[in-house]
Amino acid sequence: MLLASGVGHVLVNRLEGGLDRINAFGGLTERPESTGNGLNFLVVGVDDRHELSERQRDRYRLGGASCDCTDTLMLVHVSEDRDRLSVISVPRDSYVELPPHTDGRTKERHRAVPAKINSAYAHGGPNLTVRAVEQMTDVHVDHYLEVDFASFVKTVDVLGGVTVCTVRPLQDEYSGLDLPAGTSVLKGGEALSYVRARHVDGGSDFGRMHRQQRFIAAVIEKATSTGVLSSPVQLGKVTSTLLASVRADRNFGSAEMVALAEAMRGFTSSSSEFVSVPVADPNHSVEGVGSTVLWNRRKADRLFEAVRQDEPLAGQDGAKDEGAGGGGTTGRRTEPTLVDVPPAQVHVQVQNGTSRPGIAGQADQDLREAGFRTSGPPRNADRRDVEQTVIAYDPRWDRSVQTVSAAFPQSELREDPGRGPLMEVTLGKDFADVHPVRAADPFAAEKHDDDHGKGFEAVTGDEVACG
Repeated sequence: MLLASGVGHVLVNRLEGGLDRINAFGGLTERPESTGNGLNFLVVGVDDRHELSERQRDRYRLGGASCDCTDTLMLVHVSEDRDRLSVISVPRDSYVELPPHTDGRTKERHRAVPAKINSAYAHGGPNLTVRAVEQMTDVHVDHYLEVDFASFVKTVDVLGGVTVCTVRPLQDEYSGLDLPAGTSVLKGGEALSYVRARHVDGGSDFGRMHRQQRFIAAVIEKATSTGVLSSPVQLGKVTSTLLASVRADRNFGSAEMVALAEAMRGFTSSSSEFVSVPVADPNHSVEGVGSTVLWNRRKADRLFEAVRQDEPLAGQDGAKDEGAGGGGTTGRRTEPTLVDVPPAQVHVQVQNGTSRPGIAGQADQDLREAGFRTSGPPRNADRRDVEQTVIAYDPRWDRSVQTVSAAFPQSELREDPGRGPLMEVTLGKDFADVHPVRAADPFAAEKHDDDHGKGFEAVTGDEVACG
């Protein structure tokens, strides 16, 4: 959010005094060499709700205690000529071997241990988080920025809200998100629900990352199109609000702030570009850790080499090919929802719960074309007056059912213990069509991964307007 808000010459002294400094790089050794090609920021969103009132926590569905972990991880590259902002989303469950470290809470010394990358913050704070990211990316992190829930909410509010677009209704009872299809102006609390919701994309964290990317693009569009960056008064309101709870490394000084302000002042949506780390296995099981996200090492290396060389990530090697994932075109209603469990691993039986002839056969065909494994011919249900589509599933296959749910976004999930891996979809009167889904790692299409391709997909900010 700080990168999207920008800073100006007139605010340098004010910023220097307002930032909460942190020694994110103290004691770090054997770091990647700095190439001097632009600036690299590690931007983390932490699950810290202490600054929110009890009423706000209830309103935004933030029950329970903070996890003391990073809710969002992004590596942000500002090009050397300051005309390009590259945002690389890092899956929070990425598998990593944490380097030897001292536990920030117990002060115990630990050897290298396998973990999810978002747990680095709990084990060793910003310092270990930086070490883990540098170890995984071989990219030198120049600056560290940390944003909590309260600063996010307040900054969105002082901007007057941010406009987002979605091609289908988004509802998540866990976060309180309830958006109709089309465009909506989100205030702070609604925006927090939008970027945090984890139950509207088939249970996939990749869908959540794409929403976060769309939101950042929308913030940049708002800041550049309304004159926030060029108006000292408006910029002052935004930065003074944000600085109340932002933490930054000790070397983030006035020179960097001025350079960032100069870069952002001329930005448009197309000046930013977004990509996620390529993935080989979104459900990599590690003993003692659980299900993790395993990177595609070869493709990730290509991505981070481009960052080190200050190369544009978008618009190369078919990155904007239709169906490549990562953003979509405004108004396109067929953008696949990303899911953790591939449809090829999910068994589905379709039955018609209405009096409309032929819909079960059509749904069955659409599911097979989407990669699902349908079991037996479609059939008629005992009831023919079903209003809402129902998916019956065994709770032991709770992750697989999220893939089916993504294909039927408005369906009701109904537990049926003991039925095994076969999901039963009873079509209701609400059924219109099967929503397309795609297994996670949307940036790994082999058709773009020949000897000449990058092996990753990136899009510019003006291409992630709706999704």
